[in-house]
Amino acid sequence: MKPLGNDWDEIIKEEMEKDYYKNLRQFLKLEYFNENKSIYPPMNEIFSALVHTSYTNTKVVILGQDPYINEGEAHGMAFSVKPHAKTPPSLKNVFKELSYDIGAAIPNNGYLIKWADQGVLLLNTILTVEAKKSKSHSKKGWEQFTTSIIKTLNNKDTPVVFLLWGKDAKTKIELITNPIHKILTAAHPSPLAGGRFFGCRHFSKTNEFLRQSGMEVIDWQIENV
Repeated sequence: MKPLGNDWDEIIKEEMEKDYYKNLRQFLKLEYFNENKSIYPPMNEIFSALVHTSYTNTKVVILGQDPYINEGEAHGMAFSVKPHAKTPPSLKNVFKELSYDIGAAIPNNGYLIKWADQGVLLLNTILTVEAKKSKSHSKKGWEQFTTSIIKTLNNKDTPVVFLLWGKDAKTKIELITNPIHKILTAAHPSPLAGGRFFGCRHFSKTNEFLRQSGMEVIDWQIENV
């Protein structure tokens, strides 16, 4: 694997030597090089969330399920799509809640790199998926890998806000035991959740906690392209 270029390299080095991860890597090789399958995100973007948000800089974690299942959407950061991709339904609901919660304008794109650059780790519990098949890469090892990421973040000596969206994300709640952190849970923003995500006000609650902790708040507004 190509180095991530920040402190995550050293943190996850030991994890990548474990048997489960070696098995996962072999599984992914077979999947990505199978000409009858399409796997998302592109292989070189699987760890984009960790590349763009270092361990040291992480102050918010948005945890989802697995990558988008349609071509041209997933690029390794939960809920985000590339600048000129169509905004998926789940992200449209995130933007609706953002508008309701803090009055943010709904942008014409779903590229969330601005959040990542401010310390928002956009992580899924499962980091790869086969086209059109949600959770097709579940129970292959990713859940164990992302558990190690959450455990490591739990050990931080600076506060982190964990936003756990959906059933899969909520399975990680027992890992977050450090009392300096803040946990907020909600239904997944997917339309399949029947709108139960709306009204969670996670964006204003996150900034309120960061402010109380003496940390810089997140500018949640995504600009148009």
